[in-house]
Amino acid sequence: MSLPELYTKYNRVWIPNEEEIWKSAEITKDFHLGDRALELLLEDGTELHYTVDPSSPQLPPLRNPDILVGENDLTALSYLHEPAVLHNLKVRFVESKIIYTYCGIILVAVNPYKQLPIYGDAIIHAYSGKNMGDMDPHIFAVAEEAYKQMARNHKNQSIIVSGESGAGKTVSARFAMRYFAVVSKSGSNTRVEDKVLASNPVTEAIGNAKTTRNDNSSRFGKYTEIGFDRRYRIIGANMRTYLLEKSRVVFQADNERNYHIFYQLCSCAKLPDFKHLKLSSADKFQYTRLGGDISIEGVDDKKDMEETRQTFSLLGLKEDFQLDVFKVLAAILHLGNVEIRSSGDDKSSIPSSDPHLPVFCELLEVNTVDLVRWLCHRRIVLATETVVKPLPKKRQIYAHLFDCIINRINTALKVPGKQHAFIGVLDIYGFETFDINSFEQFCINYANEKLQQQFNLHVFKLEQEEYMKEDIPWTLIDFYDNQPVIDLIEAKMGIFDLLDEECLFPQGTDQSWLQKLYNYLNHSPLFERPKLRNEAFMIQHFADKVEYQCYGFLEKNRDALYEELVDIMRNSKFPFLATFFKETDQATVNNAGVKVRPARPGVKPTNKQLRTSVGDKFRSSLSLLMETLNATTPHYVRCIKPNEDKLPFEYDSRRVVQQLRACGVLETIRISAQSYPSRWTYIEFYSRYSILRNQQDTGLGDKKQTCVNVLQRLIQDSNQYKFGRTKIFFRAGQVAYLEKLRLDHLRGSCIMIQKHVRGWIQRQKYLRWREAAIIIQQYLRGKRTIRKTVNAVTLKQGWAALVIQKYWRGFRVRQIFCIIRLATVTIQAFTRGWLARIRYKKNKENHGLMERLTSLANTHSQTMNRLQNIEMQLEKSTSQKASLEAREKKAKEDACQALAELQVQIETLTLDKQKLEKAYETTTKEAKENFIQIKQNLLEEKENEARLRKIAENSIELLQQDHEKEIEALKDELRKLREEKAGLERKVEEGTQVNADLQEQVVQLSKHVKIIPELRREVNSLQNQRNTLDRKIKEQSEQARAKMNEFTRQLLGEVVEEEMLQELTPHDSEKIYEIEDLITAFDSLQKATVEGLKLKMDHLQNENSKLQNLFQEKSDVNDNICQEVSRLSTENLIIPELKLQVSELQRQKQDLEAQVVVKNKDLEQKTQEVSNALQKKIQDENSRCRVLEEQSEKLELSKGLLEDRIEELEEENEHLKRLHQMESEAKTRLRYETARLTAKNMDFEEQLDQKDRLIKKLKSQIKSFELMQKAKQTSFPNIPKEYLGMLEYKREHEAKLIQHIILDLKPKGVVVNMMPSLPAYILFMCVRHADYLNDDNKLKSLMNAIISGVKKVIMTYQKDLDLLSFWLSNMYMLLNCLRQYSGEEEFMKHNTPRQAKNCLQNFDLTEHRQIISDLAIHIYHQFVSVMEKALTPTIVPGMLEHESLQGISSMKPSGLRKRSNSVYEEDSESYTISSIIQQLSHFYSTMTQHGMEQGLVRQVIKQLFFIIGAATLNNMMLRKDLCSCRKGMQIRCNISYLEEWLKEKDLQSTNAMDTLKPLSQAAWLLQVNKSTDEDATEISQKCTELNSVQIVKILNSYTPIDDFEKRVTPSFVKKVQSLLQDRCDGSTQLMMDADYRFQVTFPFCASAQALELLQVPQSLHLGFLTRI
Repeated sequence: MSLPELYTKYNRVWIPNEEEIWKSAEITKDFHLGDRALELLLEDGTELHYTVDPSSPQLPPLRNPDILVGENDLTALSYLHEPAVLHNLKVRFVESKIIYTYCGIILVAVNPYKQLPIYGDAIIHAYSGKNMGDMDPHIFAVAEEAYKQMARNHKNQSIIVSGESGAGKTVSARFAMRYFAVVSKSGSNTRVEDKVLASNPVTEAIGNAKTTRNDNSSRFGKYTEIGFDRRYRIIGANMRTYLLEKSRVVFQADNERNYHIFYQLCSCAKLPDFKHLKLSSADKFQYTRLGGDISIEGVDDKKDMEETRQTFSLLGLKEDFQLDVFKVLAAILHLGNVEIRSSGDDKSSIPSSDPHLPVFCELLEVNTVDLVRWLCHRRIVLATETVVKPLPKKRQIYAHLFDCIINRINTALKVPGKQHAFIGVLDIYGFETFDINSFEQFCINYANEKLQQQFNLHVFKLEQEEYMKEDIPWTLIDFYDNQPVIDLIEAKMGIFDLLDEECLFPQGTDQSWLQKLYNYLNHSPLFERPKLRNEAFMIQHFADKVEYQCYGFLEKNRDALYEELVDIMRNSKFPFLATFFKETDQATVNNAGVKVRPARPGVKPTNKQLRTSVGDKFRSSLSLLMETLNATTPHYVRCIKPNEDKLPFEYDSRRVVQQLRACGVLETIRISAQSYPSRWTYIEFYSRYSILRNQQDTGLGDKKQTCVNVLQRLIQDSNQYKFGRTKIFFRAGQVAYLEKLRLDHLRGSCIMIQKHVRGWIQRQKYLRWREAAIIIQQYLRGKRTIRKTVNAVTLKQGWAALVIQKYWRGFRVRQIFCIIRLATVTIQAFTRGWLARIRYKKNKENHGLMERLTSLANTHSQTMNRLQNIEMQLEKSTSQKASLEAREKKAKEDACQALAELQVQIETLTLDKQKLEKAYETTTKEAKENFIQIKQNLLEEKENEARLRKIAENSIELLQQDHEKEIEALKDELRKLREEKAGLERKVEEGTQVNADLQEQVVQLSKHVKIIPELRREVNSLQNQRNTLDRKIKEQSEQARAKMNEFTRQLLGEVVEEEMLQELTPHDSEKIYEIEDLITAFDSLQKATVEGLKLKMDHLQNENSKLQNLFQEKSDVNDNICQEVSRLSTENLIIPELKLQVSELQRQKQDLEAQVVVKNKDLEQKTQEVSNALQKKIQDENSRCRVLEEQSEKLELSKGLLEDRIEELEEENEHLKRLHQMESEAKTRLRYETARLTAKNMDFEEQLDQKDRLIKKLKSQIKSFELMQKAKQTSFPNIPKEYLGMLEYKREHEAKLIQHIILDLKPKGVVVNMMPSLPAYILFMCVRHADYLNDDNKLKSLMNAIISGVKKVIMTYQKDLDLLSFWLSNMYMLLNCLRQYSGEEEFMKHNTPRQAKNCLQNFDLTEHRQIISDLAIHIYHQFVSVMEKALTPTIVPGMLEHESLQGISSMKPSGLRKRSNSVYEEDSESYTISSIIQQLSHFYSTMTQHGMEQGLVRQVIKQLFFIIGAATLNNMMLRKDLCSCRKGMQIRCNISYLEEWLKEKDLQSTNAMDTLKPLSQAAWLLQVNKSTDEDATEISQKCTELNSVQIVKILNSYTPIDDFEKRVTPSFVKKVQSLLQDRCDGSTQLMMDADYRFQVTFPFCASAQALELLQVPQSLHLGFLTRI
């Protein structure tokens, strides 16, 4: 259908309007070609006569159907034009509170001027890994698309964020970089992603300022390259800046501020770190008060300063660098307050009393005199002379500081490693037009022209690729090419070229440059000269026509700082400042390794001076930027400022349309609209328009062919659509036409359904009325007939007939009853007589036999009494034996304890001796070393004195040498004496210490001597007790032997009658009446009993002889004990000898002390004499020599004496060594005897254990006699082994046990399937055995090995679901076993008596229980994570996308961004709700197969249901297309399927359905009416599981599928919001925390398994385990 044919009645159009730009109107009359007017009806009810030229009608643009309004992608609209884009953005922004919208490859972001809960980490993870069309539009979706294309195509990417000031460019770029930092962690420990994010606060502080349009406006352009390695993890970053607004430092317009960093610095002026800067409030400085406003509402500059300093530190910029930066900033503020006064004749000066100039010079350490001079004057060098002229003040330090900080940030963001790819984020100014536009706006608009050209070419390229991909003929599309504008600016003799040329001339002015522009460029249609102004020029840019004021162009382009001031700064003593002005060669800009050919060759400057102009620098950097962008895949984000007043969610159509025109969005729409803008996949088209099929198309199985047939039938003009390989391309308006046809078909179908339903209702009503009328007629006719036929005679006759029938029937029944009663009585009489005769006959025959049986019973009772007496006597003897054994054990323990104490004391003596030996060796060694050192020192002194005297006294050289030799010898002897004195003192101290130790040893030995008599007495008492015990045991054995003989004789005489009595039990009562059977049974029973008793007697005699042998062995052992005790007592006689040795050592010690005292006195006297002799030597050389000779003789004598004494001390030391050797030998003998006695005691214990087992065996044999009397069979049963429920293993087999039962065990096989918890039981039985042995080391080693083994298995098989389930079940069972058998009352309530007997006896394993519990928790979380990973891919397709209710869903177009899920791809794997249920069933069967306790299974199922609910709700929150009434029906249907599954598995008690309440309420919210106040109240009352943010999000995102549904009005949403304000739900998060885990508990569940009945299967290869 052609476009004019669509202007029919009820369709709507857009007409221009001055206030609203475009206004909607409805067509009231069909339009036909040739009509002169279009009849319209406005929304306010007024009629409009819209005139049209009939020859070439310019009809107003058609409005899209409401069903297509509010789409995620503007390209999904049927009519693509400016009003459609404006209206779609307004609906999404104002009504749905959605700020992001796709427009083909562009993301349009409208600034909400409000914090929204859509940027948390949960949102980031929700978008991570998703295709761009799978979720609602978002900046995270663009970032994910760039990241994915980089990883898939191995190509660099760029995200270009543009927009005017206040549109949100900086925030959008910051969120994009934050996304990369979260999803891609760095590959090193430097945390580069944190540094990348930390660079934003710093750059915003030094480069952002408050303007009239934005409180945080970026006054520079920024391109940040985030580098990635081959694993696509962040490895570094680099930042480039463009065109910093330097003029803002010295000038701000009204209601604007300087850069943030100045105000942050002033807010911290009173802090100790900033006092040396001498700052004050911001209103005290000229550069911060020019704009009039020094604060921003809601911004705390002091807090921002703390954040800035923290980010400085995080970037690695140290405190020294920060203080240097702050000093420069403070100096700039002080320089701004310096007053430069005009003194006439173009002269200026600075007052000497100015307080700020000294502070400036002090901070920057520059010369004050030179600075004052060159701030007011300028040197001009002419050909013949140098002239100094006055100069107004100039500021340029801030730009250098800015560049320095950016360079330091780039240095901090560099990380060692090779960069594989990068993603660039460009945050650059958008197209700007103000009332006064200067050089900055010219450069900005020039940059936007270049970016728009690159954007147009990219869009054109993508459009061409799309057509080629779908095999559709490509036709050239006419689009706007802005190359002429770019040539006007940058070509030869263009604006920039003429500007640089004018800057060369010293006398060049802005007016002369403007005149050149008029002369050279006046011929260009894009360049205009204003009619009323001579100081401006106009350029027709792609977005708008802009008028530029020429004032300041030359000065800003030169941007020169005069050489005199540069020299002052360069000569500063402040190194940080001096580096700003160093002469360096112009460095080439690093292009991060991107080697591309530029789109157009750059303009080369003509001379050296032009290279330094601002325009030339900006063109070079812009050229490099374009090269980089052309070498990458671009992604576009266009930020829109919705209003000038910064009001939240207020939409000004004038401002928005102006920005849409400037940022290229409408150009994209125009390019798309020229060809085939609407594109549907065959699946989408079939799903939406299959109702338009005819009867022939219904039978086709090929959906693609069906679509072709439907389109060819509905749209006759084949040029209005094209069939591609996977898509159908439509001209503008064709989708709206199809929607109209679909709506008409649905309307006709609804009317048809209503007609038939109403007819059926009327027919049913008519049939009910007809039936009622017939019934009424029947009753009326019947009543009339009765009245005609009934009279008195007929009534009497009828009554008489009834009476006769009653009496006749009664008579017949009574006759039958009498006959039956007579027959019954006769039968009973004969039967009772017959039974009585039989009973009497049998009783008479068996009366004699019963008497005999009674006598047998009496004799049996007497026999049982005798057996009980024997048993009581045996128990008494056993108790006496046990008491004797306890006493003997106690005495043995006391003896062992005494021996252990002796051994400990002997060991202490040995240690003391070793310490003494070591001390002696160390002292001897030190003495030798000191002696050698002293000798060396004396030799050195001798040499020095010899040299001095040789120089001073050459005449008496020979005599002096002799004297020096004598002095040296004396000094040597003196040092030796002092050395020997110190050694003797140390030996004396050591002797004292040895004496003290020996005294302590004597005291301890004396104590041991006192203990020996007590030990002897205890040994004698033990021997007496042993003798008494032997006598008692012999007596008891003789008595038992006599009683056993008597008992045997009695049994031989009475057992026949007893056995006969046992045969006559109630279950065999039928045989009692047969006498012959009783006699034969009695004879056979008598023979068998006699034979059995003979065998038993023989067995008892053998056991008795064995007991006698054991008693004899015990007596022999006791004799050996007596001999060993006597031997020990004789060996203890060594102790008196030790006492004598100790006393001898004391005497020797006293002698040594006396000798040491004498020697000390002698040494002191000799030392005094030596000192006197040395003094006299100084006075008189000759007398000194004689004194020295005498002293040397005396010293030689004393030396000999000392040597003799040393030899004596060495002999004494050897004697002490011999004594220590004797002590060690005594200790070894004692140790040997102790070990031998311990071994003997162990043998005694083993013998006692053997006797205990024999006694237990005898008791069991006695019990077997009792059982024999009650047995039904004639033979005695075999006694089975009794197991204790423990498994024994050797210590060296521990590793083998862990290897087989944990590391190598697989959760498969017959054994594991039959009893999944068998490993836990086996491990616990091994633990029980270690506890039974009271072996602490073995128990700890086993527990640690178990825990380590399970951890190793879990770490090795982290993703094995079966193994995790298996070990979770076994760890839970092991934990329960440790609780059940711990002996604690709370865990023993359900234990059987045998289980209570098997409790742990020696160790408390509470700590190990806690460790196992923690390990089980870890396994549980890992188990849930594995299940979550397997379940997650099925949740969204199964719960949201699959049509569980067939036919109720209707697909809508998704625009250029196509979804990648199963709904839109026939060949891909599709998940349904059945897939989720199958997965849950698999998890449940795995857990039940491994014997997991039901309480734990319920917790797992509850967690899985929470994951399903959270993932489904989170995805629905981020997908507007899923928020519809029909989707709510499908969600509730799927929830009912999950509930049925719970009922099928009997898991209703898990409360799993409670975790789906938020999802269920969200589905209900989609279905409920949303129009009246009652509906709002009901929503606020019933949606208790959803917070207010989620409820409002669902209402705003509600999307009608058909025209019959209504949108949610903003007033209704506000009403619900007002009702939800009083709710204290606490949470304001949009997303549910899908990673939340319920606290897992392990409730105690007692096991009924008997440990003693468990057997270890051979398949486990645990043959080294032994059942105890």
